[in-house]
Amino acid sequence: MSNAAQQVPPKPSFAKVVIASLIGTTIEWYDFFLYGSAAALVFNKLFFPTADPLTGTLLAFTTYAIGFLARPLGGLVFGHFGDKLGRKKLLVLSLVLMGGATFAMGLLPTYAAIGVGAPLLLTFLRLVQGFALGGEWGGAVLIVSEHGSAERRGFWASWPQAGAPAGNLLATAVLAVLAGVQSDEAFLSWGWRVPFLLSGALVLIGLWIRLSVSESPVFLEAQKKAEAQKIQEKPPIVTVVREHWREVLIAMGARMAENVSYYVITAFILVYITTELGMTRSTGLNAVLIASAVHLVTIPMWGALSDRIGRRTTYLIGAVGIGLWMFAFFALLDTKSFLPITLAATVGLLLHGAMYGPQAAFFSELFGTKVRYSGASIGYQLASIAAGAVAPLIATALLATYDSTFPVVLYVLGMCVLTVIAVLAAKETKGTSLNRTVTEPTSVSA
Repeated sequence: MSNAAQQVPPKPSFAKVVIASLIGTTIEWYDFFLYGSAAALVFNKLFFPTADPLTGTLLAFTTYAIGFLARPLGGLVFGHFGDKLGRKKLLVLSLVLMGGATFAMGLLPTYAAIGVGAPLLLTFLRLVQGFALGGEWGGAVLIVSEHGSAERRGFWASWPQAGAPAGNLLATAVLAVLAGVQSDEAFLSWGWRVPFLLSGALVLIGLWIRLSVSESPVFLEAQKKAEAQKIQEKPPIVTVVREHWREVLIAMGARMAENVSYYVITAFILVYITTELGMTRSTGLNAVLIASAVHLVTIPMWGALSDRIGRRTTYLIGAVGIGLWMFAFFALLDTKSFLPITLAATVGLLLHGAMYGPQAAFFSELFGTKVRYSGASIGYQLASIAAGAVAPLIATALLATYDSTFPVVLYVLGMCVLTVIAVLAAKETKGTSLNRTVTEPTSVSA
């Protein structure tokens, strides 16, 4: 197909699918990232008050990590029913669960009001968030991947991925505005609740848009074929474990550097700047705000590049690049100057996008239609436990133990090595048909 043909914009119905997925994932990631920022800035004081600020932060990040533990369960449950009933219904349910939990967080009493009940309620709502997000990612990227063409799949499937920095951008922007116009006392007293309560209005907007999109044509075709042939289908998870375990391991390995580096750059940076460098929280928030804006714009560019040079090559650029950049990242933070700090976060997220951009198409192309939601979600979310869930916790613990950022650099570098190995173990998937049955797994190199 010519380049001109590939650049033709999608049909209006497909454009609606892309927009619905982008807005939905933006709202869900807004909810999820809001917790991460609040854990670094607010929850350590209001829900885990201790004499040592770093210990309080560690406890707050522990509940932050607990949300990740529920994500594989969410991926398993949503994946099972998404492969059985369709993508759309499960996407609507995930948005309601996530938004409801976030809104409820904005109403929670603090430790000073009800004691230990406050962190327990916070932890429960965090588990609901994790469960919902575990089902969100797979459905959002699959419904776009399965609507579009193979030639431009990397580009269009990257738009739901852009919902992550868009959500982070929105969460950070709201917190930055509140931090800028309020005193510390007012922000700790009531101001922190505003971004959480705002989630209620955002969910209503997201639901209105998501309910208007059509079901995946690839899924409907596979469903019709199974019914016509009277195929007795096994539970998707059984097929994934038996026939696609290599693909699951590749997806997990590919996520390690991507997930760990992201949370070090966007969450741990706030801890390091405020507790170690003694700088204001607004400095870190504004730096992440600018970096997230660049991240948002460049993710589709990386997705488009993967349509030209392949998923593996693009992904490897990001994994190797982020590993090398970590050495400069903390050196720039240590300058205690806003511009170098912003440069550190911006280049870091730019390189992260080389992994995150092609990831949706890459993982979608690894699995057959009737196990795609389950397989992609399980591989993606299991890695979240070993990667993003503990990244801020491990980075904070390493800093507290060694009083140095060098162990943190080595930690991220080790994850990059794992990702490079996983990506090299996979065959190139660019252009793979998504109409494959579950008995036709993508081959993997020895």
